[in-house]
Amino acid sequence: MLRHVLALCLLLTPSTLLKADAPPKPIDFDAVSTPIIHQGDIETAYRDPAAHYHDGVFRVFHTLHRRDADGHYYVYTAVTTSRDLVHWTDPQILTPRDLNLNYSSPGNVVRLGDKWVLCLQTYPTPHDETFGTQDSRIWTMESADLENWSQPQLIRVKGPETPVEAMGRMIDPYLIGDKDRPDRWWCFYKQNGASMSYSDDQMQTWTYHGRTECGENVCVLVENGEYVIFHSPRNGVGIKTSNDLKEFRDVRLLTLGQESWPWAQGRLTAGHVLDLRGDPRVGKYLMFFHGSSVEGLRRHGAHGAACLALAWSDDLIEWHWGGN
Repeated sequence: MLRHVLALCLLLTPSTLLKADAPPKPIDFDAVSTPIIHQGDIETAYRDPAAHYHDGVFRVFHTLHRRDADGHYYVYTAVTTSRDLVHWTDPQILTPRDLNLNYSSPGNVVRLGDKWVLCLQTYPTPHDETFGTQDSRIWTMESADLENWSQPQLIRVKGPETPVEAMGRMIDPYLIGDKDRPDRWWCFYKQNGASMSYSDDQMQTWTYHGRTECGENVCVLVENGEYVIFHSPRNGVGIKTSNDLKEFRDVRLLTLGQESWPWAQGRLTAGHVLDLRGDPRVGKYLMFFHGSSVEGLRRHGAHGAACLALAWSDDLIEWHWGGN
């Protein structure tokens, strides 16, 4: 018996314990052999990525748009995960099957107190419309663990005094904390360009701020004391900057490797950027986006047989991707 105990002690040496607790290996970007995360087709499209990184897990919340056995195309919010940017799980659907809701286009995940908050839209197509109706609105869901999510709650971005039916069509929300005021949250959303509202009470009450000429699927970072806004014009990922969210400056338009990607030559769009330069495993900006083929757009409009994809950069100027 004593011999067995001594043997066990030898196995559990400090070096063994250190190996067990060692941090995950750095991401091997050379192992990423393709920009595509999930390949779409005429039946199924993967769109509108909203990436998040926590405890070594990459989560990409996204729109899943697919034809069901009844012949209708339903839209869902789903999530796929990875630990190495190479192997991705099959998408897990988070929202109900309902043409009158079609929860989709997640914007991002933020931390609010002791919970995570995911913003997203409804995109009703009750009569198989190509685009969501005028009843499209923006919502939030909450989670304690990034796995189990609450029922969606409407974001009253026009203020509590504005009736829901008078809010107007709005899609593609994105949440970000104010760079100068720690108590203020901003919500960007597509309505007459990019509209903006702010909340000073933990997202309970919102005040409309204004708008700017901008495409859809806005994503915002704070870099060197200014806001960097990624958005989707007719094609590509546009970049604007602003110091005060009143005056905006166009910087550049990114199309990455679109010319050589048949799966994205119809449209490249919906860029979502994570700044993970400070993370020792990653050390780069990551951009998740989707691309639609010419044939996909011709046959099914916005569905586009869209594919989810990934690129990375050290400086937001020069970009790389698997296979280049």
